[in-house]
Amino acid sequence: MSEKETIPNICEALRIIGAKWSFMVIAQLSDGPQRFNALRRNVKVVKTQSLTDTLRHLEETGVVRREVFPTVPITVEYSLTDKGHDFRKVITEMDQWAQRWADR
Repeated sequence: MSEKETIPNICEALRIIGAKWSFMVIAQLSDGPQRFNALRRNVKVVKTQSLTDTLRHLEETGVVRREVFPTVPITVEYSLTDKGHDFRKVITEMDQWAQRWADR
């Protein structure tokens, strides 16, 4: 595959995961499904509206699954789809790259 063919694929990946808080949300959901309030507590630096926007974006792009349970009050749980779980490999590789080059 040539570099010209690769660039559109990379741009599409960045469009999906390049949103400001996407990495943090994906990393948190890598540990398992979470309700909105638990997720909000775990990613403290993210404001509620930004978290909502990020979750919607990741849901629209097929990275996150939103499941509504008919309880009183309604319970909403977020989890990674297969596409989202597959992205964990990228996060791990990026972390290893950052560790290799951190002190240089």
